[in-house]
Amino acid sequence: MKELFEKKQSWTSEDIAVIEYGLLKGLMGVRTSEAVESAVTYGKYLNSLGITNSNYPIFLKVLGVRNHHVIDGLLGTRDPFLFMSSIQPNYFIVATCFSFLAKYHPAEIYSKTLGIILGVFQAAFYNPLDGYKIYPPTIADVNSLGKHLIEEKGQDDLLNRSILDVLDKMSELEGQHVDEDMEDLAVHAHNIRNNFFDSTKRLVDVIPNVILKSEPNMDPEIEPRELKSLSQAETSGTKPKPKTPPKGKAEEAEEKE
Repeated sequence: MKELFEKKQSWTSEDIAVIEYGLLKGLMGVRTSEAVESAVTYGKYLNSLGITNSNYPIFLKVLGVRNHHVIDGLLGTRDPFLFMSSIQPNYFIVATCFSFLAKYHPAEIYSKTLGIILGVFQAAFYNPLDGYKIYPPTIADVNSLGKHLIEEKGQDDLLNRSILDVLDKMSELEGQHVDEDMEDLAVHAHNIRNNFFDSTKRLVDVIPNVILKSEPNMDPEIEPRELKSLSQAETSGTKPKPKTPPKGKAEEAEEKE
């Protein structure tokens, strides 16, 4: 029995890393106000570090969080379109950004999140052929991009115009004679762009309706609690009044005089 109580459980660094990852994953789930507040603080910490070639996967992980408070913490005061400009686009980054677009319904994605993603695409496909070599988008990827065009806002809207610019770059791949998939991609990007500009046509004519369909948000965003400074917290609380010590006989006599 004594040996049983004296036995110590050993923990490897891998075991501890699994626990840490599980906690971080729960934090990024932003299911409670406390988790949201922690995720916001974590985003602000990453912002203070700055994005580099050695840590950008963590930034992408936070970018995928469905809470605009967390994205605001990660972005800070930076221009969304330039947020990842210090990193050379690669297959992982571009593929991850397309996966984000696929998960959101039309008009559901946070505008700053969309701005960061479009900034990546603008850099990657500035030269369309080079961009295609980095990551060859599929028809499904182009549909995921095109579905975030908001027809009611028109081409003067910044996000709409940026999506149209990326589609225009992809349409330039037509006639490159590299492969059939590239030709199909270029034609499809051109058709989406053309249907947006043509008042007699709709996006639903070129993008499947099931992709364009908006869904009610069944998972509402959790709000953080109202942040207060320490001084505000102290003044907002009710402090008990200090008790007046009992008066002595000499003090009572002085008051009577």
